[in-house]
Amino acid sequence: MLSIEEIKESGLLESYVIGEITEDSLLLVEQAITDYPELRNEIQEIELSFATYAKAHELAPNPTSKPMLMAVLAYKLRLESGEAVSNPPLISNNSKISDYSEWLDNPILQEPDAYDKMHGHIIGASKENKMLIVWLTDGAPPEIHTDELETFLIVEGSCDITIGDNMHSLVPGDILSIPLHLSHHVRVTSDIACKIILQRKAA
Repeated sequence: MLSIEEIKESGLLESYVIGEITEDSLLLVEQAITDYPELRNEIQEIELSFATYAKAHELAPNPTSKPMLMAVLAYKLRLESGEAVSNPPLISNNSKISDYSEWLDNPILQEPDAYDKMHGHIIGASKENKMLIVWLTDGAPPEIHTDELETFLIVEGSCDITIGDNMHSLVPGDILSIPLHLSHHVRVTSDIACKIILQRKAA
């Protein structure tokens, strides 16, 4: 049987805390805890140390991740409930807001009464392309796309989209495509939410 100091220095307690331990080592640690009850304090200190480290190095999630995930889940539920798959026209330089009236006027695809900064409804999705109606009340943080081309068609409100060092002020009817590998972010400039037809197409 290992001594209490050998147990402490072996790394077994750290492996025990994170759950990455073999069955044989688990039995060894559990027996050591029985033989040396003071190891419980050591384990608590390791747990606290790991928690403190994790807190100090945690990353804030991208605020657009949750709304986009919720839009995907809601779209799946709509399809499971019998909604037919639709294929909105791809955004081009000649696109008009009226091209999307079928979706913009759909009662189930309207802006909710309450949401946190961003909300979206998927209106068409395939392996190569995803299209959404999106509302932004504040903006979207910097991001870089490496494998999808993002295009905006402004429906209501206004926003500034900065791509690299260039800022583009957009109003209803304006279209802007984001090049690959360039940082861009969105800032809403209107008193109302900026409503957008958003297209994400595989590059």
